[in-house]
Amino acid sequence: MSKKPQGRRWKTLDTDLNRISNVEYATAQVSRPLVASGIALAFIVIAALLAAVFFDHTPINLIVIAAAAFGAYMALNIGANDVANNMGPAVGANALSMGAAILIAAIFESAGALLAGGDVVSTISKGIVSPSAMRNTDVFIWAMMAALISSALWVNLATWIGAPVSTTHSVVGGVLGAGIAAAGFAAINWPIIAAIAASWVISPVLGGGIAAALLWLIKARIINREDKIAAARVWVPVLVGLMAGAFATYLLIKGLKRLIEVNPSTALISGVIIGALIWLATIPLIRRQSEGLENRNKSLKVLFGLPLIISAALLSFAHGANDVANAVGPLAAIVHAAEFGDFSDRVSIPMWVMVIGAFGISFGLFLFGPKLIRMVGSQITKLNPMRAFCVALSAAITVIVASWLGLPVSSTHIAVGGVFGVGFFREWYMERRLRNNASGGSKPKSISLEERARRKLVRRSHFLTVIAAWVITVPAAAFLSGIIFLLLYAILG
Repeated sequence: MSKKPQGRRWKTLDTDLNRISNVEYATAQVSRPLVASGIALAFIVIAALLAAVFFDHTPINLIVIAAAAFGAYMALNIGANDVANNMGPAVGANALSMGAAILIAAIFESAGALLAGGDVVSTISKGIVSPSAMRNTDVFIWAMMAALISSALWVNLATWIGAPVSTTHSVVGGVLGAGIAAAGFAAINWPIIAAIAASWVISPVLGGGIAAALLWLIKARIINREDKIAAARVWVPVLVGLMAGAFATYLLIKGLKRLIEVNPSTALISGVIIGALIWLATIPLIRRQSEGLENRNKSLKVLFGLPLIISAALLSFAHGANDVANAVGPLAAIVHAAEFGDFSDRVSIPMWVMVIGAFGISFGLFLFGPKLIRMVGSQITKLNPMRAFCVALSAAITVIVASWLGLPVSSTHIAVGGVFGVGFFREWYMERRLRNNASGGSKPKSISLEERARRKLVRRSHFLTVIAAWVITVPAAAFLSGIIFLLLYAILG
């Protein structure tokens, strides 16, 4: 009986082992989404159990338990979608790794929600529906439940298709649809809806314009100078001081309401003082950091890295303080109505409800956030630390300007609008350089339409997807909420 050569047997064994390894790798890839979904489901169950422990009023405690589960689901979706706007630019600019960004965002989002999150929330989403229009407590509870479910489902869908949407607008749409289904069109405050619709245009245009202006300043005063390092020693401390002053004002106006209440004038004066102090303190630090750097653009990225990381952390803190109400606002309204048997346009948020919102945002970011972080940070347009710094700083400045003028704005639209603004500015700047070269006597290269389209610095597919998602967020969430309210009220009302 002939025997196979020894080498052939080893080769067969290696092939079989490789097949087993490939199966194991494929199984791990397939099961990875299931692990994230399983952890998310476990968190939702824990949130429901937390509601059962801390809310023991009968006989409607089951409604509160269900609302807590959907509130946790909404918080997970906010973490998966909304937080990308704060961390995406820093990750896209390679100032932070994905893991470090998620860790920093989770810490600062939770800190903002638990330390500075508003202890009072407007349950009817800033006066969209008149509380007196609700016939009774049951109608109010089902309306808030429908708003919570519909907004969570819409944000989940937007995350799945890769579109950063405003969770505030999603909640607004949910309340609008449930309000119409419960009380009719006459109960809606349409001027408020018109102001929110105006923010679709105001937010991204304002954020993009300010980001583009900041990038023009950096190019004109630092990048295009003959001695870039000397110019950076002058202007980087100025920009860091501006960032410190803007974020101090931003946090005092929007993010620290629970800890300290200040009017806009006091916040602005405080921001100017803090900005001036940081500017003076930064001058020797930048001078020391710039020693030995080569006179080229790559060296400038080093000087903007740390300010960009700090700005991303501060944006996360302010976001946690501000937007946790989107997750727990309707839940807090249901808890209040179930406990006291009435409803109001403003209610207090119990600490256990705030914990669900804070940890839900962090879990959502950790489990599902990388997809949107990559999209915002690198797939819309290419970012470096200077461009990402402009996006972060424009977000803070835009919120301050909008608050001062009384304009409704969306933090999501501002941040993504800043990314668009930086990208479109670079396109305009490149076209202007080509025209100047042509007018200076050099023969312009003949570029085909296909090549010109390929050279666009903002990906048009992502641009159109995001704009479409922004436009339909309120009507889509409203339609979904109306249907859910009618189903809930027909079955359980």
